[in-house]
Amino acid sequence: MSSFSFENRAGIAQRYPDVFRTDWWQRGRIAILVGGTVGLFLFGIVQLDIPFNRLSLGMVRLGEFVQLMLPPNPGSWAEVLKYLHALGETVSIAFLGTLGGALLALPVSLLAARNVVANRIIRLLTRRGLDTIRGVDTLIWALIWVGVVGLGPFAGILAVICSDFGTFGKLFSEAIEVAEKNPAEGVRSSGGNHLHSVRFGLLPQVFPVLLSQVLYYFESNTRSATIIGIVGAGGIGLQLAEQIRVLEWQKVSFLILLILVTVSSIDWISGKLRFAIIGKRTVA
Repeated sequence: MSSFSFENRAGIAQRYPDVFRTDWWQRGRIAILVGGTVGLFLFGIVQLDIPFNRLSLGMVRLGEFVQLMLPPNPGSWAEVLKYLHALGETVSIAFLGTLGGALLALPVSLLAARNVVANRIIRLLTRRGLDTIRGVDTLIWALIWVGVVGLGPFAGILAVICSDFGTFGKLFSEAIEVAEKNPAEGVRSSGGNHLHSVRFGLLPQVFPVLLSQVLYYFESNTRSATIIGIVGAGGIGLQLAEQIRVLEWQKVSFLILLILVTVSSIDWISGKLRFAIIGKRTVA
């Protein structure tokens, strides 16, 4: 059986030499790409002077921190209630910021979609504006809004809105551009104008995709809201920064555990909703 297979393979190779010929140029390009990537990585390590000799000492220090953090201990029930209230603020920041960013980005994303707006100048200016807003990280937006409106959850909500506005604008416009043309053309052929074709031909197609993206970013922004709380935007991040500052490591571990449970729960729920939305869209 093996000899037959070998002879058969040899016969096929003789009949189709171009298929079985070794492409040394393609292999060489792959080798150059891999070698260049490894060389660039090593060059970055040398240029940044990364102290790998400190890694072993750092791991020992990390083990000491872990020992100080165990077992997690919130302190008292009053502090537990305070942490839960701060956690509720974090989730609220993520929810309101994500929802606000999505609502503001939807009409702007229509201006950036080529199958909605034919004017290239309007599309170009809209896309570059979204790129500019998206290029600023959420943490930077939080620092800006803390300086503008002061400390508290309101600054965090505004920071998430600004960050998500640029991201949603890009994602929404790309989803609208790849929508099927037939429903929109059907609306026009039945007497509808351009706005009718967008409202009844394009948006119903992409709405499940947009909602799925919003749910994903709500889960992601829950983590971001924790980080921006450290710079004064309220929520559980502010409590975490305070406990680290006073070296209350057992409380720190309790807060980290609380954040992990919350993010995992939101991730599980939003994942179920996303798959349900995608499943209904596939069936439809």
